[in-house]
Amino acid sequence: MKTKKDLSFWSLWNLSFGFFGVQIAYALQSANISRIFATLGADPHSLSYFWILPPLMGMIVQPIIGILSDKTWCRFGRRIPYLFIGAIIAVAVMILLPNAGSLGLTTQVVLWGLTGTMLFGLLSLMFLDTSINIAMQPFKMMVGDMVNVKQKGLAYSIQSFLCNAGSLVGYMFPYIFTFLGVRNTAAEGVIPDSVIYSFYIGAAILILCVIYTSVKVKEYTPEEMKEFSSEEETAPSGAGAVTHSKSSNVVSAFVTIGIVQFFCWAAFMYMWTYTPGAIAAQCWGTTDPTSAGYQEAGNWVGVVFAIQAVGSVIWAALIPRFKSYKLSYIVSLVIGGIGFISIYWVHNQYVLWCSYFLVGTAWAAMLALPFTLFTNAIQGNPRMGTFLGLFNCTICLPQIVAAVAGGPILSLFTPEGGEASQVMMLVLAGIFLIVGALCVPLIKDYNKAN
Repeated sequence: MKTKKDLSFWSLWNLSFGFFGVQIAYALQSANISRIFATLGADPHSLSYFWILPPLMGMIVQPIIGILSDKTWCRFGRRIPYLFIGAIIAVAVMILLPNAGSLGLTTQVVLWGLTGTMLFGLLSLMFLDTSINIAMQPFKMMVGDMVNVKQKGLAYSIQSFLCNAGSLVGYMFPYIFTFLGVRNTAAEGVIPDSVIYSFYIGAAILILCVIYTSVKVKEYTPEEMKEFSSEEETAPSGAGAVTHSKSSNVVSAFVTIGIVQFFCWAAFMYMWTYTPGAIAAQCWGTTDPTSAGYQEAGNWVGVVFAIQAVGSVIWAALIPRFKSYKLSYIVSLVIGGIGFISIYWVHNQYVLWCSYFLVGTAWAAMLALPFTLFTNAIQGNPRMGTFLGLFNCTICLPQIVAAVAGGPILSLFTPEGGEASQVMMLVLAGIFLIVGALCVPLIKDYNKAN
């Protein structure tokens, strides 16, 4: 049975380069959705409910893409057609979403307590996240398809780097456009131009990056894939050998990694949802979305998220130096948890850089280590795409649970007649990461070197 050849660094780079553009779109969404809906008139206690759709669509779409792409082959490849379709839809929605407040839709409540502009924004968000998920999943699958066991860690590290680099760019766009003189405030219920232009430029970069990967990557044919694996892929003996991909391994890895994932992704759901309000209150002393201070804080969210991305890139380079994946996972989550909790005492916008830099260590681990540990457990299985699609539920389900619970939990931190203490949701996020770290020892690493 043949084994997959080593790929050059640039081949591994090309394999994931489109992820840079996809992550710009994802960063724009994660940094600006709460800001957009607050500007459109959403109550802070309702903000988490707007975040239910993205993970829900991911949980539905990614397994479907995995199953379909496992069975697909055409002149353009196996995974790449889905990547391209997702990118095209994402570009269209990225042009529409930030204009939700500028299309003349009704500002009166029309359904479920939502105005026409909020409903349009909600539908746009649903289609945006669906398309991002369609475009994102093929990158993870292509690494599983085309990279051998020895290079798997490097391949996911490159993907993690490109992911964080894309995040850095996407997060900074509104701040950069404001610095260049683009208006950062607008009429009540209208999204500022700085945000609108950020989505436009992000859409252009997304499609260019996806075209690059589509042109540069030639996927293995079905015949080649059959030669590489039947029940398992043969790995080098000794250090680095991977155990057989038995169903028991798959179930064990899915459940144990999923437990850790639950606490990690619930934590980051609260970061994306409540950071704008928490920063505005902590450092600008306002909770009014129509104020210039709130919109300035909204730009600063992009800056601190960019600092998080920088911290993630730096930490990702250090992760391979640990003796085991599990040890690096534990340390990363604990440091990230400390970062979240420290925000409670921060009232200076620049000191926030330290907190979010620490949070970046957890993000680096979450991007690379769960997929490395899981693909080691399913290595050589011909249904790699299906399993990775299902594994995405360990990312989406905790976000849905966290979003549903977010409003009631925030109410516990809201004094009667007072303002909601959104910073406490970030403290809770830190506690979740530490609990996740305590659960890491449950995971069995099927790479014998670790």
